[in-house]
Amino acid sequence: MEVFLPIAEVQINIALFLFVSFIIGFLSGLFGVGGGFLMTPLLIFMGIPPAYAVANEANNILASSSSGTLTHWFKKTLDVKIGWLIVVGGLVGTFIGILTFSYFKGIGKIDIVIALAYMYVLAIIGSFMLRDGLVELNIFKKKIEVKKKLHTHYWIHGLPFRMRFKTSQVYESALVPIMLGVIVGFVSTIMGVGGAFLMVPAMIYLIGMPTRLVPGTSLFVTIFVTGFVTISHAFTYHTIDLVLVLILITGSIAGVHAGQKIGQRLDGSQLKALLALLMLSVGLLMAYETFFKNGESGKASLKIPTDKIAEIGEFGNTIYNLSNQYPIVYGILSIFIALSAGIFVSYIRRQISKRINAPKAVPPKAI
Repeated sequence: MEVFLPIAEVQINIALFLFVSFIIGFLSGLFGVGGGFLMTPLLIFMGIPPAYAVANEANNILASSSSGTLTHWFKKTLDVKIGWLIVVGGLVGTFIGILTFSYFKGIGKIDIVIALAYMYVLAIIGSFMLRDGLVELNIFKKKIEVKKKLHTHYWIHGLPFRMRFKTSQVYESALVPIMLGVIVGFVSTIMGVGGAFLMVPAMIYLIGMPTRLVPGTSLFVTIFVTGFVTISHAFTYHTIDLVLVLILITGSIAGVHAGQKIGQRLDGSQLKALLALLMLSVGLLMAYETFFKNGESGKASLKIPTDKIAEIGEFGNTIYNLSNQYPIVYGILSIFIALSAGIFVSYIRRQISKRINAPKAVPPKAI
């Protein structure tokens, strides 16, 4: 079954996009990372214009992040104080990212900027992750004991405005999480990702947070950063397509929970090596699309002229008009839908978990 996206103006196959979003969600749950760095390139390969792929995947990430944050909130495994400081920096970074996005979009180079950003980021991070994964596998096989290094101090740890974070039990400058937030917000705006691949190592090695608090805090920050990215793209570029967002959210949420179940049974070192290979593969695909196909990504054949928008039905027309006439309202609606989906799934999971873990009634002994 095919459907026309009223905002992106592209004809897509619903079953194919549901399947792909499920697979990416499954891989996200399996590897324990956000799927933005995989989903956005795939959306581009499947014919979605890059500017639309970035904006709609950011909205999709918002749904999964809200679900995960609530889970960590109930478990008390997130540091809200550090999270808020990163959010403050993230809002500044998002604003800078929007200005940068606008500049390159204005000169017609935004597609190449997005492609290059993915190509270099995935190649660099994938290479380091593959090296670490192979080293850990080698150590595991040889059963070598590795002495853990003490917390390394860099120039960034000498910054002023130091404060104590009771939850994480660290004494650090407030500027460190704020600077981290600026970088995360900028990258999220340009690439349509949650920024966890930057936040997680920085929280551990720069801020010194306990590992158990890192995933929840990262998801907490992602909610606000991707929410701001979503409403900025909706207001500035009118690139949020609710039809595409609903399809992505449906597939991704189902895939994430399936992947989490499988991921609990696999070795962490193996997962790291597999994820690294996946990142390098996506980076190579982006390089091929950018340098060897002369900018012909195949999406031109899927493009439908704007004068055919009247044929998409009442729902499509409503979305199109709302996006263009009331972009702020439309952006808030997109955020509301994503948050509602995430909260609903989190609630269902919590209720199922309570029933599974509830003590069974012991029948009275016969006299």
